[in-house]
Amino acid sequence: MIAKRIPTSPGPGNDPHGAGTPADGLAGTVAKVPTVAIGTGDPQPVVAPGILKSIVRRPTTIVAGVFLLVLTLIAIFAPALAPHDPDVQNVLQRLKPPSAEHWLGTDDYGRDVLSRLIFGARVSLWAALQAAAVALVLGLPLGTIAGYRGGWIDTILTRIMDAIMSAPSLVLAITIVAVLGAGITNAMLAIGLVMAPRFFRVARAGTMDVRHETYIEASIALGCSTLRTTVRHVLPNVLPPIILVISVSLGTAVAAEASLSFLGLGVKAPAASWGSMLSTASSNMRLAPYLVWPPGVMIFLTVLAFTYLGDGVRRALVRTRSGN
Repeated sequence: MIAKRIPTSPGPGNDPHGAGTPADGLAGTVAKVPTVAIGTGDPQPVVAPGILKSIVRRPTTIVAGVFLLVLTLIAIFAPALAPHDPDVQNVLQRLKPPSAEHWLGTDDYGRDVLSRLIFGARVSLWAALQAAAVALVLGLPLGTIAGYRGGWIDTILTRIMDAIMSAPSLVLAITIVAVLGAGITNAMLAIGLVMAPRFFRVARAGTMDVRHETYIEASIALGCSTLRTTVRHVLPNVLPPIILVISVSLGTAVAAEASLSFLGLGVKAPAASWGSMLSTASSNMRLAPYLVWPPGVMIFLTVLAFTYLGDGVRRALVRTRSGN
């Protein structure tokens, strides 16, 4: 409790005259706030114990989480799971339909589609993590600073983010990649920069909602630094919507990576990527229409799973923190 952080301030029981001090009144006020314990040395848990129960009640969240877990394991153990080398070409086996040897057929270079699909999961998930990390690192701190400080800092940062959002996302990403050069890392830097305003706006709005709350004012009055106040008492309240933005951004990054790879600006050949597989399939739609289905379905399911997982976790966090 706060009273433990003010050992020099006498409490009502210690005052020989029976009168409380202003610090006692402040401590009493803050102690009534159930969401944060100001001044304690122990960090507050962001995720309450009841969150798992709330998640279990939503079957779509469980299904999405299991799908992404399986996909992650497939990506990690791709070399052991792939039946063939994804980069080995065999022109004698080009555009073969699904068979016992090649379950999903072969592409125009005779490469096994299933093996390339498995290795493509590794590329897509890693690219999504890179893009979401860049967007989070740029957007969350700047949004928190803008919402907490306000004034001209808020105005300048908001105008910069608005300018980024005003440009078409894919066009801006293509422009950045054209400047930095083709490649999966440069492509994800571009996608992360494009997605940063999402994190900025959500963090800024959440910070502005709580910066005038009693526990924030009490933290400042007790001498907590701006960094401590922001990290300990502001960010936990911004977390639920940020989790949803992270999840949706991961799905968006998967689709964006596929788009850039489809255009030849993402992963470099002959590396496998769902976007490059779609590009190959589009060139052979008449001869092998089945090639478009595996990467297309995987992109769709992965984006959908990230969306449902983020929404389920957000709802569970909100429900648990509200005590409902």
